[in-house]
Amino acid sequence: MRANKNLFWILFVFFILADAAYTIWSVIYYNGVVEWVGTVSIGLTGIMSAFIAFYLGKVMSSQGGVLPEDRADANIEDGDAELGHFSPWSWWPILLAFAVGICFLGVAAGLWLVPIGMAFVAVTLVGWVYEYYRGNFGH
Repeated sequence: MRANKNLFWILFVFFILADAAYTIWSVIYYNGVVEWVGTVSIGLTGIMSAFIAFYLGKVMSSQGGVLPEDRADANIEDGDAELGHFSPWSWWPILLAFAVGICFLGVAAGLWLVPIGMAFVAVTLVGWVYEYYRGNFGH
């Protein structure tokens, strides 16, 4: 995690320097007028890199130790931890992606599709959340 944190701080410095260079270059090229879209987007990319680096630093300090990925003497099996519970047989994430796709298609093609997509999103979210409360896996 230390390498990731350092990488994002390096990206922050790079994007801030690139933002300054872009702003100066646009002022020179456009005769004193700043090109705001590129200036703001590159600056926000740098700020987002700083947010991620800060978050990773806080997480690393709150864990109170070094991750196995950061130790030179660590084995591969040292990083085998419980990552969560995932359902390899579940179709709900695929159906949810399809429903969200309908919503985005509605925004692009016609707004009448958005309510239909939102209805599918609601059904698939409920199905995904409650899939362990019915059938063979019900509690």
